[in-house]
Amino acid sequence: MVVVDESSGAKHAMMWALTHVANKGDFLTLLHVLPHSGSGRGEEASSLANSLGTLCKASRPEVEVEALVIQGPKLATVLSQVKKLEASVLVLSQCRPSPYCWLGCSEEFVEQCINQAECLTLAVRKQSKGVGGYLISTRWQKNFWLLA
Repeated sequence: MVVVDESSGAKHAMMWALTHVANKGDFLTLLHVLPHSGSGRGEEASSLANSLGTLCKASRPEVEVEALVIQGPKLATVLSQVKKLEASVLVLSQCRPSPYCWLGCSEEFVEQCINQAECLTLAVRKQSKGVGGYLISTRWQKNFWLLA
C-alpha cells in the first residue's frame, strides 16, 4: 500500500514501491485520504488516484493496482486500511523538514505510521537530482541512504 496525495514526493514513493517492493502478481493499493470537509475535492482526488494508478499499470503491467479515495482522519484511515486490506508493506513519502510541508507527509504523521502500522512501514524521500538515491526510514533505522 502506498499513501498518495498531490505532492511530488508521493509520486516518487509510489514509483519506488513499484520498482523496489512490488513483484509480478503483487497487488498494490494507492490510498488517498481526504479530510472530512465539504470542500468537494472528491472528484479531483479520485482523478488523481486513478491517474497515478494508470501510471503504475503503464510502468509495471504485471502488478495489480487499485486506487482508493477515502474521507476521514488521515492516520486512523491509513492504519485501518492497512489492517482491513492486510497490507504487508506500507510506503509513505517523506518530505524534507520544512514549514511548507503541509500535504500530509509531516514528520509526525510518518513517525506515527511507522510506529503504529501492523506491517513493515517505509518512508521514502528522493535525494536531490545531483545526488541520486533515496533516504529511507523504518522503525529500526532512520534516514539511511539507498543508492538505487
